[in-house]
Formats: sequence, C-alpha cells, structure tokens
Amino acid sequence: MNTKSVGATILFIVFILFLIKIFDISYPLKVTVTNTSQELAVVGEGKVDVVPNTAYVDVGVTVGNVQTVEEARTKIDKINSQLIAAVKKLGITSKEIKTTNYSVYPTYTYENNTNRITGYDGNATITVKTNKTETVPLIIEEATKAGANQINNTRFVVDDPALYREEARGKAIKNAKDQAEKLAKSLGIKLGKVVNVVESLSGGSSTSPVMYDKMSSGMGGGVAPSLESGSETITSTVTLYFEKR
Repeated sequence: MNTKSVGATILFIVFILFLIKIFDISYPLKVTVTNTSQELAVVGEGKVDVVPNTAYVDVGVTVGNVQTVEEARTKIDKINSQLIAAVKKLGITSKEIKTTNYSVYPTYTYENNTNRITGYDGNATITVKTNKTETVPLIIEEATKAGANQINNTRFVVDDPALYREEARGKAIKNAKDQAEKLAKSLGIKLGKVVNVVESLSGGSSTSPVMYDKMSSGMGGGVAPSLESGSETITSTVTLYFEKR
C-alpha cells in the first residue's frame, strides 16, 4: 500500500470515529480495506472438422455344436488362418492384425437333475487396422469370402488427434481475444496481460461404430458393403482472464 493509500485510510478512520462521537453510535462498526486486482474473463471457442483417417474392423468366426474341443479348435484355426491370409492380400501387414478373442466352451443339456455336455462351441476374432479407410468394404468382403461369419463392428477414428486439438485451441484463443477487444471497447476499459487460461477439449478420442450384419446379407459375402466414415468435430473452449487497467 503506497503513502497516499495509507493517508486516505487514516483520514477515513478518523472521519468514522468522528461520526461515532457526534451521533453517539453504540453498536460495533467494522471497517475493512481491501486492495484486489480486477479481471475480465472471456470465453472463446474453436472447432476443427476432421475426416477419420484410421479404421478398425473386427472380423471372426463362430462354430457350434461340434463333438470335441479338438474339432472346434481345428475348424476355428482353419477359418482364422484363411481370414488372415485374405486381408493380407489387401496389403494389411501382420502388425496391423491382432487376435482379440479366441475361446472354446462346452454346451450343456439338463437331464435327470444334472448337466450333461452335448457339444462344444467356439469363436475367434481378429481386429484389422488400416490407414486406408477406403479399403474397409474390401476387407469385409474378402473376410466373408474366406469364411468369416461374424463382422462385429467397424470403427473410424482420428489418428493422432493432438494435432487437430492444437489447431482448435489456436482458433479458440483468437476468438477469445477478439471478443475481449470488442467487449473492452464497449465498456470503455483497457485490457492488460492475460493472467490465467482455462481450457476444455472435446472430440478426437471417441469412435463411430458402423455395424455390418452378414446374416442380413445372406451370408454370401459377395458384395462389398457401402460404409461412410463421416467426420468428427474437435472442439476447444478457452477462457482467458485479462487484467483490467
């Protein structure tokens, strides 16, 4: 607190004491002197529309009502190998193919107060990743031709969304600054430096599932399905806190 502020405070207190004496004020009187900085908070928003550049396709095989575990495994392994070979012909590499499920389990029937094993079911799923999203219909077509009877879902995603978040953030900051300048002009105030920033991001991490049911297509797998990846909006909301001069 500078000398002028101290002097003004002393004079104010003396004046209050003078009023208390003159008007015989008997109740307690509390005087608080604060010196807080004033801020102007402005919200800006930036959006970037991005077409997904990576796709994941889950394809697999299910077998049912076979007599032994070995038979179930043999059937699954045969078709699974055919699936992998089929998608590799499309330029998919081994590191882009991942086994995400493999299981064999018994089926039961309840007779004479007991469960009896009647056979075995099993399934296997591989997840195929591709950066060529236009090949997704071909992956599904070739997989079904190779024996896949399960196409679980197709997910189109934005690979490395951080790049687009940075672009959205830049737009949000510019928007906030523009709004702050207009608001300051309207209020007749001057803006100082930015003293704080708060950001909220959305988009870029979720997937957009597109379901393809081979059963509804007659199990033939002869025609590639029509799939659209759409677009995803990545949004940044920034709040800038300016000093008011």
